[in-house]
Amino acid sequence: MRARVLAAAVAAVLPVGVTPAPADAGGAVRAGSARAAVVPCPKLPAPKVTRPPRPVPPPAVPAQQAVGGEALATTGLTVPPGAPTPPPVTATSWLVADLDTGAVLGGCGPHEYGTPASVQKLLLAATMLSKLDPKQVVTVTRPDLDIEPGSSAVGLLDRGRYSVETAWLGLLLQSGNDAANLLARLGAGSAAAGVREMNAEARRLGAWQTRAVTPSGLDGPGQFTSAYDLALIARVCFADPTFRRYALTERAQIPAQPALRKPGFQIQNENQLIYRYPGALGGKTGFTDLARHTYVGAAERGGRRLVVTLLGAEARPVRGWEQGARLLDWGFGLPRDAAVGRLVDPGEVTTPSATPWASAPVAAAPNPAGRVVGAPDWRGGALVGGAAVLVGLLAVLLAVGRRRRARRRVRRRVAWD
Repeated sequence: MRARVLAAAVAAVLPVGVTPAPADAGGAVRAGSARAAVVPCPKLPAPKVTRPPRPVPPPAVPAQQAVGGEALATTGLTVPPGAPTPPPVTATSWLVADLDTGAVLGGCGPHEYGTPASVQKLLLAATMLSKLDPKQVVTVTRPDLDIEPGSSAVGLLDRGRYSVETAWLGLLLQSGNDAANLLARLGAGSAAAGVREMNAEARRLGAWQTRAVTPSGLDGPGQFTSAYDLALIARVCFADPTFRRYALTERAQIPAQPALRKPGFQIQNENQLIYRYPGALGGKTGFTDLARHTYVGAAERGGRRLVVTLLGAEARPVRGWEQGARLLDWGFGLPRDAAVGRLVDPGEVTTPSATPWASAPVAAAPNPAGRVVGAPDWRGGALVGGAAVLVGLLAVLLAVGRRRRARRRVRRRVAWD
């Protein structure tokens, strides 16, 4: 009851963010208007599922919502004038963009906060891929294997010796959370330091709504991203030829470990887009009970390379990668000059006003399994006056409630799609 009262009070005093501009006849929003009705996103009916309570995101910051263009500052649909209606999907937010020109072709709530799940591994790749020698052979430590029981793992062994390239393949093909911990440690000295570097890279890219708490995307308190941010991150990844090769690899061999008397085995790429979509370039799947299905996929057609990002999707009646494929088809059907915004370049947006966590100190934040990773705490951010007090108190009450529920039962969150 106290939480509900506080939530109502917060809603009354928090500043209103940028609202979408009016829709034209084609369904696009027009920049320059301060307030207008939201254009609903086409939705597929999805089955009701039991899920943990969604985390409370930071308050919307108008400057962040308008990154890439004012037409992107909407919780609803934004498409170019005269564009056909996008296909309905179950995702709560999505975006389609051109990897080469950076043009945003359309989206649904592009800057709305969402929970990433394993698509966060793309931020790890964007941060660490260029820092690590793929041929280097490294030794796995026990902390690298400290992941939630039942979550996705490539099957690395304590004291096992693997090449860095094998770890990347395990990360991107099999969504290995063990590989994520290993690569974060190798790139920064520890998994916690790796998370801090991931957040610094997100700031550099202009992904101001992204906050990593775990290197793998396993759920952690205060971990968020947006469909727009994921497109920024994916653009950097697909610019790297090594990443493109990994993302299109269909199967890989995990080597035997003679010293541990363990045989090798084969893994396969879980992203069905590369098998079933002509011109597919690869991408990343993700799932946790909290995030639901998340997806990033890219493809090339007629000399154009497009990327699609989805958050909060359900696998029925259409799986996440298939929803992405339908949106890619829609994007390829648009004229080459169609756009509602653009993906900013790395380093272009360095000081958006009043970002909730940009100036916050780096702190150790426990994830739901009780492990500790390094990440900034947004609650030390930019709220002021009565709004700051109310939001902080609400966050404390919600956190206490979550901890009590966690002690009563352990929720199993898996990170595969």
